[in-house]
Amino acid sequence: MNNSQELKANAFKILHEREGIFIMPNPWDAGSARILESLGFEALATTSAGLAFSLGKPDGEGAVTREETLENARAIIAATNLPVSADLENGYGDDPETCAETIMLAAQAGLVGGSIEDATGRPEEPIYPFDLSVARIKAAVKAARSLPFPFTLTARAENLIYGRIDLKDTIRRLEAFADAGADVLYAPGLKTTEEIDAVVRAVAPRPVNVLIGFDQANLTVAGLAALGVKRISLGSAPARVAYGSFLNAAREIHEKGSFTFVTETLSYKALNDMFKL
Repeated sequence: MNNSQELKANAFKILHEREGIFIMPNPWDAGSARILESLGFEALATTSAGLAFSLGKPDGEGAVTREETLENARAIIAATNLPVSADLENGYGDDPETCAETIMLAAQAGLVGGSIEDATGRPEEPIYPFDLSVARIKAAVKAARSLPFPFTLTARAENLIYGRIDLKDTIRRLEAFADAGADVLYAPGLKTTEEIDAVVRAVAPRPVNVLIGFDQANLTVAGLAALGVKRISLGSAPARVAYGSFLNAAREIHEKGSFTFVTETLSYKALNDMFKL
């Protein structure tokens, strides 16, 4: 730890304690992190999917290693002055001890927060059993509390994005994670205001992160704030926007032999100037 990391950790903690909501977008590399910082965002989080896509790998199947994740985090940390939290997936191992080890390594990499999820990465058994899921969060919390600065630990319940549409069990898990000491609770896949309201009420007063990136065009920052949501993240959505534009341009060139996409691109100068700041 250095003074800069401690200052960032305290700043990140304050974002979760102050009044109101904040947005924590997800860069996938140093360049996207620099752009987000230039726009005035106050904190960043890595994205496992965005990183996986940039490495030519699938997300959610254990294809990205812990070292690759931490190397990506180090590059983003070095590129900005903002607090950075990391998507640490399932902690890169099944047992609680590995989750704890991952938190310690994340802190050594310069991170001031991170998330541990209850997804196994195995399609045949996508979610860890309840008791093991809670034990894993307890171990991660213990590791986080051993650090000489406030490492913000987020606990994720992944049922909804793995086809287990069971809000009751998802809330049960989030409540148990809160009781285990997690600082922030997060269930990716919440889509309606009713679902979000139920989660916020269940774990109050602990802060809740809501992921925007699914079919949620009807949701707004103001609306989520009114529900009591503390933090909004974007997951792989920014990376998918970038790759989507790239794919559309490549398809136009290959399939139509035209180049109209250039009329909608950011100019070379505008983009280059962002990295001179």
